[in-house]
Amino acid sequence: MTIRQTLRASLLGIALIMFSAPGPALAQSSQSIAGNLSEEDFAKLRADIENDTLAPMANADTYNVTVVVFSDYQCPYCRKIHPEIQSLIDSDSAVRVVYRDWPLFGEGSREAARLAIASTFQGKHEEMNRALMSIPGKLTPDKIQNVAVKAGVDWFRLQSDVEAHEPEINALLAKNSLQAALLGLNGTPGILIGPYLIPGAVDRATLQAAVKSVRESSAQ
Repeated sequence: MTIRQTLRASLLGIALIMFSAPGPALAQSSQSIAGNLSEEDFAKLRADIENDTLAPMANADTYNVTVVVFSDYQCPYCRKIHPEIQSLIDSDSAVRVVYRDWPLFGEGSREAARLAIASTFQGKHEEMNRALMSIPGKLTPDKIQNVAVKAGVDWFRLQSDVEAHEPEINALLAKNSLQAALLGLNGTPGILIGPYLIPGAVDRATLQAAVKSVRESSAQ
């Protein structure tokens, strides 16, 4: 068994909570960790998913629960869940959100992801993320530039940062794609909250229920 197969087997064996919108009702399926990884090894892998110096984050200094979001700026369901994620951040400063860009919808998605990551170098990821998620329909270079400038992003610096950090940004996107595959995700959005995986768009109440579950488990 290859390392990738082993990691995927272990990830698919973790406890999953499948939430269904609109309410926080859930059905739980729990299995022991499979494959050759110990729980300690899996914890290290999850830490790698949750922590990366280049991955954009919100509430990075005040958190006790981490929410990882795998998303694509052209994915309609990602656009749908964006306000719910933002509402969670705004209402709970102890929730850290880690944005893992996973561009699946072509070059427009990839370019938007690269720019979003690069915006962290000027401290404007929140503004860039909101702006990109507000664009209806297909992304184009003109649309992206217009919303970025309106959001207060320094466009010329953004272009410079994309070029200067291109190897790092491309490496992060490749890592995000691998992590999504290891989690068994088939598309965007995908949300990882502690050991719980939520595939698809859900509402704020569902996200809050998952966060509460993680906090209660940590308190035991």
